[in-house]
Amino acid sequence: MNNGAPCLEVTGLTKRFGGLVAVKGIDMNLHRGEILGLIGPNGSGKSTVMKLIMGIERPNEGSIRLNDLELAGKPTHQIARAGIGIVFQHSRPLHRQTVLENILLGLLPDRLTSLIPDQTAIDQARSIGERCGLGDVLNRLPASLPFADLRRMEMAKAIARDPQVVLVDEPFAGLTSSEVKTFAALIETFRDEGRAVLLVDHNVKSVAAMVDRVLAMYLGEKIAEGSAADVIADPTVRRVYLGGGLEVFYGKAQALENIDLIVHEREFVSIVGLNGAGKTTLFNAISGLIPARGSITWQGDVRGKQTPAAIARAGIVQCPETRELFGDMSVRENLDLGGQHQSKADSAERLEWLLNLFPILKSRAGQAARTLSGGEQQMLAIARALMMRPKLLILDEPTLGLAPVILGQLSDALTILRDTTDITVLLGEQNVTFALPHADRVYVLEHGRIIWQGPPDRFADEAGAAYL
Repeated sequence: MNNGAPCLEVTGLTKRFGGLVAVKGIDMNLHRGEILGLIGPNGSGKSTVMKLIMGIERPNEGSIRLNDLELAGKPTHQIARAGIGIVFQHSRPLHRQTVLENILLGLLPDRLTSLIPDQTAIDQARSIGERCGLGDVLNRLPASLPFADLRRMEMAKAIARDPQVVLVDEPFAGLTSSEVKTFAALIETFRDEGRAVLLVDHNVKSVAAMVDRVLAMYLGEKIAEGSAADVIADPTVRRVYLGGGLEVFYGKAQALENIDLIVHEREFVSIVGLNGAGKTTLFNAISGLIPARGSITWQGDVRGKQTPAAIARAGIVQCPETRELFGDMSVRENLDLGGQHQSKADSAERLEWLLNLFPILKSRAGQAARTLSGGEQQMLAIARALMMRPKLLILDEPTLGLAPVILGQLSDALTILRDTTDITVLLGEQNVTFALPHADRVYVLEHGRIIWQGPPDRFADEAGAAYL
């Protein structure tokens, strides 16, 4: 660790999104040859800080200085040229270029007359790829890579420009324990080379094992800073997000035990588990329908103590397994209830969109909900939830008891939601064949505990046998 003057100095950094203060007065220094861990629960402002430093977002207030050069508010390409690189949580490759070509772009000069690489640049890109564990896949296209290799490619792209400061966002999300060790070792080599590293991750244990210092955030503010041991022991830190996962008891019977669940914006997350695993209990706790121990944070606010109505108005809308339709009311009346807090124009626009999403409901508009088939009732239940314009839609066992043709229609509807909206979906299912294709990440719930999490393409090999 270099104890000299900091190379990156952040002072009074503040970012507002309308009335929401996402980052408030953050001060932070980063030295060469140092890894600073930035930790905090989901929604605490960690990734926003990283985006502000990289120029992806513009700060409302504050200073960001790299070697005395002011960068606050500068465009991203100027910040990258000055010596800051970022490893994104979600891979952003050029899909028509090979892995080698993606890395090579970072080595080319910023001139239109120098877009043809020489052999030296090609050899250097190959060396960087091999160092990041990509030696066997350099000639493949990104779409053919497994999840861990996509993360390795992001690492390689970031260091291709030889940055002084490397920002690494959630490097361990979705990785196996062996992959976490490999990635941690790679990040530590950045420090060994004299680079400054800002590491953002919600996995406190992984961060604590490798960082020199830790800065903890909560609701946009710094709440602690120091060694990993000191920060973890800090009573404020322990109270807001290190005090254990979500727990639910029915009397003396424990229904959920130490549940740690992260859902990112616009992500589709599947919770798979057999009947009685605790999926509905988990969803009811998130929705405020049952009391729970632990912290439930949504968009920077703690929701566990709010009423179900307030949680729903904040954008968390649950479509329950039991559907809870008003059977004697028509399809249209059920949908109108979902849009009752919107203006007539907004409600009509939403209704038209939903009737295009579920065309069968248009022909059934005047029919009593109780006379619909099971599949039609499920579509109506989902449509009514969507009428409320949720930011997070919780779907509890939507395929239960449905015919294959209806499953296909529901699958198509979820695909449309993913492709055409910014909605986030939390899907609980026993039906793995339905849940996996729609998931960015998967959690397996068994007897009230999460026993596995990861990307869907690893489910069969790593969790399939246990699930069956």
